[in-house]
Amino acid sequence: QLQASGGGLVQPGGSLKLSCAASGNIASISDMGWYRQAPGKQRELVATITGGLSPHYADSVKGRFTISVDNAKNTVYVQMNSLKAEDTAVYYCNVVLLVYGSIGYKGYWGQGTQVTVSS
Repeated sequence: QLQASGGGLVQPGGSLKLSCAASGNIASISDMGWYRQAPGKQRELVATITGGLSPHYADSVKGRFTISVDNAKNTVYVQMNSLKAEDTAVYYCNVVLLVYGSIGYKGYWGQGTQVTVSS
């Protein structure tokens, strides 16, 4: 189960921090990341991190967003600074993990959290 939180309404130039906690019978986590979907658009990658070490960002958020992981809490965060109107979207976390007793890694999606950037 993935539980995302931290969305809300913020003015342009403001900041928000999203978090997503994975819970359950987790044996191992390989990748954690954030995606977003604006109205009328396809879901797109925001940022991902592999093994807690190698972050990858969409060009549109480089220098403004920072992804991080707390391995002890199985939680992924994204700190979003200098927010713009075009960052408005529903943000989804995605975690690729191995459940105890299962054969391989599988990706899971969080429920989505709305981020609205508007004055």
